[in-house]
Amino acid sequence: MATLQKIRNRGKILIATVGLALFAFIAEEFVRSLTYTQTESRQRVGEIYGEKINVQEFNALVEEYTDVVKFTQGVNTLSEDQLSMFRDQVWQSLVNEKVMQHECEKLGITVTDAEMQDIINNGRNPMLAQTPFRTAQGTFDVNALKQFLNQYNEVMNNVELSSEVKEQYQQMNNYWKFIEKTIRQQTLNQKYQTLLNGLMVSNPTSAQASFDGRTNETDIYMAALPFTSIKDDDVKVEDSEIKAKYEEMKELFRSEEETRDIKYIDIHVTASDADKANLMKEMEGYAQALAEGADPAKTVREAASQVPYSTLPISAKGLPHDIAEQLDSLSVGSQVGPFVHEHDNTINIVRLIEKVSLPDSVEVRQIAAPGSDMAAIEKTADSIMTALAAGANFDTIAKKYDQPATKTWITSDQYEGRAIDENNRKFLSTISTAAVGSNNKIVLDGQGVIITQITDRRNIVTKYDVAVIKRSIDFSKDTYGKAYNDFSSFLAGNAKAEDIEANAAQAGYTVQTRNNMSSTEHNVVNVRSTRDALRWIFNEDTKVGDVSPLYECGENDHLLVIMLTGIHKKGYLPWDDEQIRAFLTTEVMKDKKAVLLQDKMNGVKSIADVAKLEGAVTDTIRHITFSGNAFVSKVGASEPVLSGSVSKAKKGDFKAGIKGKSAIYAYQVLDQKKNDAKFDKKQEEQRLQQSTGRSLGNFISELVQKANISDKRYIFY
Repeated sequence: MATLQKIRNRGKILIATVGLALFAFIAEEFVRSLTYTQTESRQRVGEIYGEKINVQEFNALVEEYTDVVKFTQGVNTLSEDQLSMFRDQVWQSLVNEKVMQHECEKLGITVTDAEMQDIINNGRNPMLAQTPFRTAQGTFDVNALKQFLNQYNEVMNNVELSSEVKEQYQQMNNYWKFIEKTIRQQTLNQKYQTLLNGLMVSNPTSAQASFDGRTNETDIYMAALPFTSIKDDDVKVEDSEIKAKYEEMKELFRSEEETRDIKYIDIHVTASDADKANLMKEMEGYAQALAEGADPAKTVREAASQVPYSTLPISAKGLPHDIAEQLDSLSVGSQVGPFVHEHDNTINIVRLIEKVSLPDSVEVRQIAAPGSDMAAIEKTADSIMTALAAGANFDTIAKKYDQPATKTWITSDQYEGRAIDENNRKFLSTISTAAVGSNNKIVLDGQGVIITQITDRRNIVTKYDVAVIKRSIDFSKDTYGKAYNDFSSFLAGNAKAEDIEANAAQAGYTVQTRNNMSSTEHNVVNVRSTRDALRWIFNEDTKVGDVSPLYECGENDHLLVIMLTGIHKKGYLPWDDEQIRAFLTTEVMKDKKAVLLQDKMNGVKSIADVAKLEGAVTDTIRHITFSGNAFVSKVGASEPVLSGSVSKAKKGDFKAGIKGKSAIYAYQVLDQKKNDAKFDKKQEEQRLQQSTGRSLGNFISELVQKANISDKRYIFY
């Protein structure tokens, strides 16, 4: 009882303690939940119809696609530009896939496994012909696919097979899965498109109207008062008129992504006069060394030339164009340079050592002499050469050593401009200079001995033993350091955007403008390696008027600072955007000029009356149809309104005051006729339905607008 009383007396304290503990538990869970949410948000690359796309998920799709590219193209690596392009393609594909799935789920449209199997079995889908599973005639072979799929698990579970074999099977299997997934998505899209097309049915009335619109032709004598006949300065445009025109044309200014406006200073650091002078002095030293007979290979290597010295004579096409141009004017033993080439910003030296005539292409077959060591190999090689000299058949000897001795063409393109080791030099030099029908023993250091037979030589060309030293005119560390320090000092004294704009010109810097920039652009203002700058521009914390940090970017040769000047949320761009305002002003001007010119044309009775008006032009236009836009060469514009008006008129009619896109028109109908085409109701209805189907092909862009897409890829790439 005493214990119970103590609990009662301390009840309030216990309740408070339990309450605090409960709060701590709830708070802990809340913090844990908040941390998870923030982490998940930071890993989000985008959102489609409310579905969050995780960066790992997206990266897996990109890796899947790039693996397919590597597999089909036989490459192991991709450039950063290629990766950027493929990420864009994968994102667009993902958006289309999610949008179609969203629509098709609502409609109950699916592609079943049975349908997929039927598509694979009949083998007519074009994607199937791109797989390795093909007949000798190049058509898809479903049996070859089945054989591969049956072997796949056996190969992957076989511990005795090498990792290389398993990797090849894995790549093939991944490629097939990609093809299968793509076909399934294509089929789903086709079903949706077929449904849309089925909703559009032609009728006899529409068919007749379409036929008449194509086949009824009209000739007119036309007079026009172009809008350009009134000066822009003579027309005043008010903001209220621009706003009204904006409301009229508002749908043109809809943006499906947020864009931002920036002003920036981009400094491209280049070599100073001192840098150029120092490089020229260095190049003069190399020129002197070559002229005095220094080893050309060693001198070119020490000079760090962009064009390596070729240990084999090289054709002109294997050299840079500007260097090849120098060869015709050089005699053997002479040289030119140092000289500057502005187009690639280099200083160059060219020394011609020798000219020779050699084949551009050589057909050769070969036998690798077998043996347990080099002495045995050489003995076998000598035995082969003796047999060949005695008239033995090359193919017979090759078969004796289980070698195919296949004839192979080797061309200059295969090796010129590439690094060549001593063994390859020895091989190429031998086959290039040997006569057709000759047998040649070539000893390769550490790799054995091969016997070659020259079976053909073609396209004898001039080749050059030439030493080329080509060096870029680059800036020095001192030059870059000065540019960086000067710009940093300017920015330190001008921390605000308005100060930068006001004082940039005086300091020798140019402020430039870039409006409506999208986060999907890979580079800021076409400067490479500006991902950090792009992140800053689209960061939610970056406000209008903010100034970015100083970015070192490009090929480590650009200094960039950015000022955010505008933010345009997804939706309709504002009427007073600089570019939109300029466009709307032009449209309002056209409207006001049209009113003035229509007033001018009031009361005219003939083309002759219009022709007397100031600024008028006249012309005869033939074969105008309702379905085509009349082109008025004297005005330089296509005018659909003129086509519509003319098609409703009768022979002899005169009409005036027709407002086109570029002028006010008057015309007299000279003649009307129908061309020789015959009306076929069924064919015309089919034509109409096909035309409508092509228009409906843009359905995906309409659906994408409704998908509420958020694209945050710029944060990660």
